[in-house]
Amino acid sequence: MVSVGIIGATGYAGVELVRLLLRHPQVGAIYVSSVSFEGQQLEEIYQNLCGLWDSADGKICGKTTGLLTTAEEVVAASDVVFTALPHGVAEVHAQECLRTGKKLIDLSADFRFDQDEATFREWYKTAWQFPAVHAQSVYGLPEMYRERIRGASIVGNPGCYVTSATLGLLPALKKGLVATDTIIVDSKSGVTGAGRNPSMTNQFCECGESVMAYGVGGHRHQPEIKRNCTIAAGKECGIVFTPHLLPMSRGIISTMYAPLAQEFVCKLTTDQVRQQYRDFYQKEPFVRVLAEGKNPTTRNVRGSNYCDIQVYVVDGGRMLQVISVLDNMVKGASGQAVQNMNLLCGFAETAGLDMIPAAF
Repeated sequence: MVSVGIIGATGYAGVELVRLLLRHPQVGAIYVSSVSFEGQQLEEIYQNLCGLWDSADGKICGKTTGLLTTAEEVVAASDVVFTALPHGVAEVHAQECLRTGKKLIDLSADFRFDQDEATFREWYKTAWQFPAVHAQSVYGLPEMYRERIRGASIVGNPGCYVTSATLGLLPALKKGLVATDTIIVDSKSGVTGAGRNPSMTNQFCECGESVMAYGVGGHRHQPEIKRNCTIAAGKECGIVFTPHLLPMSRGIISTMYAPLAQEFVCKLTTDQVRQQYRDFYQKEPFVRVLAEGKNPTTRNVRGSNYCDIQVYVVDGGRMLQVISVLDNMVKGASGQAVQNMNLLCGFAETAGLDMIPAAF
């Protein structure tokens, strides 16, 4: 059993961590902090936790809980710390966790670029405070780095768009099925991806009954997708990434287009590629390659840690088209963070994540 702490527990990703960890069989205590709602009970902010969370009671779902006032208290009380904070804030907590022998999983972008500070600074306009901390961090996409994650102290949880795009493209890139000069990634996300703070983007009257592209040519997940694809392919990948905002609360659908490698043009069928994807992911607990005639939908992964994938060979046998879906708050954020915790702590990788999707 471990005690866990969540710094930034009242944002969407933070409270989703609370929801998942309350039912985790290996979590004995949960400690949380929030600057925005310091001193309040979580059930005052999120009524879905009513009766499940009340630190005055002391025992919730068999777990000891507490709403602490400072991040420092959370770190001191916990074996594993989750940071669900704005970019550029987690480093100081990571340094303290390293000093005291604790584990940290960060849901911001702070540890997504290994030791490449230049790329992080270019896209996030923030310099690293503690560069030495990054030398001990691992990128937290289990389907790529499972064994490295097991031995890590600090894990950088991947971006939500990045997870959907990378998992959709990974088998094709690893197997050399596609040319890498130009890969198009067209993604659409629910409004929770914009965070909980109100803005002109996520107000109902701005996003309801409308779909919009944003961050065109300059979204921060683009270099992360490019980095993952380049590593998977073993050579430079050109990525054109366009995100869109959908008028729904949660979910991501990504459609990827890549030209088949010259040796496979007009020689591969959809069935053959689908079988290669199935073989590649056969031991992955959270990636489902769908049967012929079944297309991924966000509702069929809602509330779960699954990523559903379908593939097609199109354009007369010249192009590969891949569709992937996931819940941006679970596999795209907090569920993947719990999956990483399971690897860090030697638990079953699926522990606390065996949710059945709510399909309607």
